[in-house]
Amino acid sequence: MATRLTATERKDDLLDAAMIEFAEHGYEGTSTEDIARRAGISQPYLFRLFGTKKELFKGTVARCFRETLEMFQRAAEGTRGEEALKAMGGAYMDVLENDRVRLRAQMQAYAACDDPDICEVVRNGYGDLVAYAQRVSGLPAEEITTFFARGMLLNVLASMQVMDEPEPWTRLLLEGCGKEA
Repeated sequence: MATRLTATERKDDLLDAAMIEFAEHGYEGTSTEDIARRAGISQPYLFRLFGTKKELFKGTVARCFRETLEMFQRAAEGTRGEEALKAMGGAYMDVLENDRVRLRAQMQAYAACDDPDICEVVRNGYGDLVAYAQRVSGLPAEEITTFFARGMLLNVLASMQVMDEPEPWTRLLLEGCGKEA
């Protein structure tokens, strides 16, 4: 006999399926029908859980940022200053190298910021990351900015799939970010 999932478990499964679809096709290019099919639920149930495709997208974006913040918190536990940023950066590099879905989902979130409602979720999530990095490290604005600038550059390089087999120009950038090429 199959175990019946709770609404929370169904919602989590739906967010997982939605992240995969949105990562691959973007907000505009993803159909709720494809998301429901991947999640193994009906399209009407998808709408009962989230109301609209936009609400589902916002839910995946908020969850992605929340999970990134939690990853930062675990990595930086017991550290301060540059050591905290280094720990968070190392944990983030592991994600970039091992989770293309999460990387692509983040990039799709930034691309969807033409919509003010989605942009607000992205801004809030990114703002939480910046606030945490500043709070835990205690470092000045210039160092926090450099940390996040490196992270965004690494996102772009990872999106271009040049992390494993870098060319001379990407090797230069990766070395500048503190990653051995």
